[in-house]
This record gives sequence, C-alpha cells and structure tokens, in this order.
Amino acid sequence: MGKRYKNISMAVIRRLPRYHRYLKDLIDKEIYRISSKELSNIMGFTASQIRQDFNNFGGFGQQGYGYNVEELYGEIQKILGLNNDYNCIIIGAGNLGQAVANYTDFEKAGFYIRALFDSNPKLIDMKIRDINIYDIDKLEEYVESNKVDIGIICTPREAAQDVANTLVKLGVPAIWNFAPVDLDVPEEVIVENVHLSDSILTLSYLLSNSQL
Repeated sequence: MGKRYKNISMAVIRRLPRYHRYLKDLIDKEIYRISSKELSNIMGFTASQIRQDFNNFGGFGQQGYGYNVEELYGEIQKILGLNNDYNCIIIGAGNLGQAVANYTDFEKAGFYIRALFDSNPKLIDMKIRDINIYDIDKLEEYVESNKVDIGIICTPREAAQDVANTLVKLGVPAIWNFAPVDLDVPEEVIVENVHLSDSILTLSYLLSNSQL
C-alpha cells in the first residue's frame, strides 16, 4: 500500500492525471529536466499553481534546477496508485461497454477488464478481446468468486441504480459510472461519474456563447 494523503482538494486531485499525461509526453520527447515556468507554458497552469499542487505531496523540485521529469512522473504515478493492478468488470456490454473493453490503454495503466455482463441473450458467451460476456444473472456468483476492485456501469439509466446496489452489496469498493444518472451509494463506496451528455452540453454552451 502506498503513502496515503489526506485533505487534498478534488481540484488538485483532478489535475494529477493531466500532470501524468504531460510528463509522459515530455519523456517521450526525451526532455528530462523542466522548470515550473516551462511546465506552466506547456500546460496552461500558473507556475505558482504547479508548485502549490506538488507541495501538497511534499514537493519534488530543486530551486535553481527545476524538476527531474522521470522522477516527477514516477512520483505522480505512485500518488495516483498506478503502481497497483486493478481488477475491473463491466456491466452493460452494448456499444459503450464494448468500447471501454476495447480500450487497451487501461491495461497499460494497470486496469484489467476481467469480464463483461449483460442481459441481452444475443451477447451472452461472446468475447471482446478474449474477455467473456456473461449473463447478468451470473454477476453475484462471479464477484463472490473473484476479486473485483472496480465495477464499470455502462447500462441504461433505469438499470444503473440496481446494478450499483448489487455491487455495493457484494463489497465492490469502487464504481466507474457511465450511466446518465447520479447513483445513491454509501459514502465509503467510491464513485466516479462520467456523464457524456453533461460534457457535450458544456461544449454546446461554450460553442453557442463563443464569438465566431
């Protein structure tokens, strides 16, 4: 288990994946040293904001030197928990569920899709990248027999809460919810919502209010 950090704001936490992505790009470009000002120019955050964000985790730079990109990337990986592997299942094997299952970059980060579940008889016993699609009726049996860290909900909205209730009952600690509904779960269960409709409506607002 890695070091635990408390009282970190969600705003800082949501910036961490972006730091992770940009630092990987720098490594790919063989850039191994960077200042907060240079990182600021690339990412669009202020240098002060970057230093404040990193200071939440102890700070990683050296005055007059800046940041060692590889070391900083490694530290961000640890903070994000990417030195662990996670067993994931997808509930809802329609177009969205299959798209998530087909995204191979998840495995590179340690997130392994172990099984999919659906109620459509036409999908049962099919495979997505050698990952089995099971009947939704087998969900409880599967989770009771296998360690599941993350349940990924890709069902229609009317089924999402029932699926979440089942995952909670079976002790799955985290839910990644793609269904267009906010889930009601105990506070100890971690939920990350990905509401695609919210995102495109935000885009609609920005587009309609831009000066073209």
